[in-house]
Amino acid sequence: MFKPFEKISRQTFLIMVVSQVLLTLIAWQLSPGGLIPQPLHVLSALGQLLSTRLLIDNLLVSLLLTLQAMVYSILITLLFSYLSVIPFFHSIAGFIVKCRYLTLTGLIFIFTLLTKDGSQLKLSLLVFGIVPFFTTSFLAVILRIPAQEFELCQTLGYSRWESLYEVIIVGKADQVFEMVRQNFAIAWMMITMVEGLSMSEGGIGALLIKYNKYNDLTHVLALQALIFGIGLCFDYLLGLLRGWLFPYTQIHKN
Repeated sequence: MFKPFEKISRQTFLIMVVSQVLLTLIAWQLSPGGLIPQPLHVLSALGQLLSTRLLIDNLLVSLLLTLQAMVYSILITLLFSYLSVIPFFHSIAGFIVKCRYLTLTGLIFIFTLLTKDGSQLKLSLLVFGIVPFFTTSFLAVILRIPAQEFELCQTLGYSRWESLYEVIIVGKADQVFEMVRQNFAIAWMMITMVEGLSMSEGGIGALLIKYNKYNDLTHVLALQALIFGIGLCFDYLLGLLRGWLFPYTQIHKN
């Protein structure tokens, strides 16, 4: 367990992780009280939040907005990534990749002018924050495709469009799904920030700002724990779905 590159069983790994988490929580609970609430207080606040309709409604708002942004981001990314093999669109895809260096803070005013309400503003900012990173990842996958795969398609008499379909669209579908899983984490991390720009529709971000305003750190940590837990659940479910849709990836993994 303490040797480099040592392989351990899944059961041993789970026991190790649970033990580490428990030890951390115990040390946190036994630490001297101060500005940071102890785990039992945070757990109590989380229980209070889960018993209210307010949390459920705001959570659904955030989930719906995140899923909507992911759908738009996937469509935009796949469109320009697939077309990037065409010289005319290659520069456009390259520009989208470079947009990951732009900060959202300096563009909020521009997006406010271009959108008609707070809902579209939040959606636009989320999509703009996801697409450059999603495109960067997928273009890297395309560049790593061995030339032999395209040569095989030529040998079989495929046209260039058929080669694009077989090698990239179909052949890399499992990796697209994995990138969706990774970029969902980015969207879920950004959701609280963009929801703070327009609080009229609610959301987890609006609740966090509300509790931060009154320095209610106990409820802030409870919400953070909930956001973290939901993110882990989605990551696990997307991993299971990928294994079900593309079972050969599990063979490669093993």
